[in-house]
Amino acid sequence: MVQRYVRVQSSTGIHYGLLQLNREVIVLDAAPWAGGQANGQTLGSDDYELLTPCLPSKIVAIGRNYAKHAAEMGNEVPSYPLIFLKPPTALQAPQQPIYYPSQLTRVDYEGELAVVIGCKASSVSIEEAGNYIWGYTVANDVTARDLQRTEQQWTRSKGFDTFCPLGPWIVPQINPDALLQTFINDNPQPVQSAPINQMVFSPGELIAFISGVMTLLPGDVILTGTPQGIGPLQVGDRVRVEVEGIGSLDNPVVAR
Repeated sequence: MVQRYVRVQSSTGIHYGLLQLNREVIVLDAAPWAGGQANGQTLGSDDYELLTPCLPSKIVAIGRNYAKHAAEMGNEVPSYPLIFLKPPTALQAPQQPIYYPSQLTRVDYEGELAVVIGCKASSVSIEEAGNYIWGYTVANDVTARDLQRTEQQWTRSKGFDTFCPLGPWIVPQINPDALLQTFINDNPQPVQSAPINQMVFSPGELIAFISGVMTLLPGDVILTGTPQGIGPLQVGDRVRVEVEGIGSLDNPVVAR
């Protein structure tokens, strides 16, 4: 069974834990990347609410890391990773709403694979980079496309509260050929569908590049880019991002 690590809210506080097949959670005494061990407490399936599976000091995102997505946006594939930051205040938990700000006219989904860092990484080599990956989860790099098209930098378009749904849990390994898909409402046809091996720069290459700029800390998150098929969300939609071998990240879109 694939281990699924969660972060949950219960009546006794916020905990990291190991999710069981029956949805019970074995509570850990610390984050798993900090060596957390079972503390003897178990939460029943009705005794907790899923939170984002980690609380990073920073979220480093990658632009144009799938060639077909770069093309659909009218851009060339960059010769090195194009990085930007999303604030931790943009994080949103599974099943919780993505708020659509009233001043915006187009808000897009961007389904992505997210990498969770397990130990401090500074100027690591590509060959060593895999040792710094603790696990993988699912993300939605929600974007105010109308703002992104009119501004030279992306902080505002990417940084609204709730514009980084993350979860539902972290798995330690993933198939390098895993399929990433995004679905809107009950439509069985995905709006995005691509294997993660189509990334221009692999997770290891991204860690090596980013860690040469800024130190990555345990629990930090890298959003590895979105494949082709991005499109607008409307108030009342539900958006679901799935990564094969991890699970589904599902969020409604609500007016703010």
